[in-house]
Formats: sequence, structure tokens, C-alpha cells
Amino acid sequence: MKKKYLIVIEETKSGYSAYCPDLPGCVATGDSQEEVEASMKEAIEFHLEGMKAEGIEIPPPKSKSAYYETEAA
Repeated sequence: MKKKYLIVIEETKSGYSAYCPDLPGCVATGDSQEEVEASMKEAIEFHLEGMKAEGIEIPPPKSKSAYYETEAA
């Protein structure tokens, strides 16, 4: 069964970075949003394979996202 993990993407001074709140330590960087998304997909697979090999229980995805819209900004 496939699981869907949230990734958070942030623009930085030198490109983009991303992390997965449900998988602490799972991060990636890239020059573009597309590149960081692709790198993050690879990072998640690598992270999960490593956890499995170490016998560490893989946490289920729990994070959600939402936007709050305001005119104050």
C-alpha cells in the first residue's frame, strides 16, 4: 500500500530546501523547486530503506498542510 508523506519546500538565498515532518532528518536541497522535489523523493526512499534495514519502525504519515489567507501581508 502506498503512503503519502508531506514535504515542506522553502526558498533560500541559494535555491530551495525541503524536509519531511514525519521523517526527522530527511532533507534535500536543489537549485529549483522541481530539482528539490525530485531530490526529496529520492531522499525519502533512501531514508525509508535505511530505517527498514536497521529494523526501525517506519512512522505513518500524519502531517497535514493548510493555508491561511489574509490581506494584512
